[in-house]
Amino acid sequence: MSGFLSALWEMFDTATIASIVAGSSGLLFATMGETISEKAGVINLSVDGSMMLSALAGFVVAFQTDNVWIGFPAAAAVGVAVALIIAFGNIKLGLNQVAVGFVLFALCTALSRFLGSGYVGRQPVAVPAWDIPGLSSIPFFGPVLFGHNVIVYLSILTVFATYYFIYRTRTGLELQGVGERPEAAHSRGIPVNKLRYFYTGLGGALIGIGGAAFTLDVKIGWSDRPTLNLGWIVLAIVIFGGWHPLRAAFGVLFFGGMQAFALNLQPEFPTFSQVLPSIPFPAMILALVVVNWRTLLDWLDRYPWLRAILRSDPPTAIGTRFEVS
Repeated sequence: MSGFLSALWEMFDTATIASIVAGSSGLLFATMGETISEKAGVINLSVDGSMMLSALAGFVVAFQTDNVWIGFPAAAAVGVAVALIIAFGNIKLGLNQVAVGFVLFALCTALSRFLGSGYVGRQPVAVPAWDIPGLSSIPFFGPVLFGHNVIVYLSILTVFATYYFIYRTRTGLELQGVGERPEAAHSRGIPVNKLRYFYTGLGGALIGIGGAAFTLDVKIGWSDRPTLNLGWIVLAIVIFGGWHPLRAAFGVLFFGGMQAFALNLQPEFPTFSQVLPSIPFPAMILALVVVNWRTLLDWLDRYPWLRAILRSDPPTAIGTRFEVS
């Protein structure tokens, strides 16, 4: 019990919290990308494979050019290409989004393993650290928020930019309309399918950048399937967060906290060292179940203000095809 409490206490250490923030950049990008895509009504089920292939593309380009900043656009391009295949398959060909996404997940995963076999163990140029002068010296908040690099700062800014765009701009309202009531949006002159293409591609770009963040910043280097299962966690976090950027960001930090907790437990329980790293995954699933527990949802209906914070329904037209009559 003392080992458990010791590991729990270490989670509140400034260095641990700073590492959680730094390690969450890839998931923040990918989660915001999937949130935007699903808000437009398109489920990108290929996230896990797309992140992996994008991570490889970003790594290879950065390694070959010796320029880490070129790697991120390359990864974004791969993410866009994969996402647009899903949008094209659904909008133009009438294929099921989930089926196409799952096939692409398998294809991208296999491609990343095949194409990346020759790059295992190689090291690219890493994203340089960039402490913000003045702010990084503030006690606690300095190292937690301002002692990282450009990619970490951009991931945090992306969360707030996504929130502001969706809920505070007219264009964001149109995005919500496309995912909620595409017929009504079309009647108001909004090009539903064109916007679905655009926002699915935008979401794919962020997913790609998220993948590259792992091989160029979080883990630095290519290994066999470096982002394995993280794409599925992204999909779970989007649901856990109720398709809301800020709540989804909290889900990312919760998952990062569980990873740190599992890491802290390893020295205390060496017998279970092989099992402990998997704790964050069932913990995330359990949190997802609790958030969608029917009894809890019925109880939340009695308190609208609390329901607005903890619960959000999916876009009503998510996963459906819109045909212009």
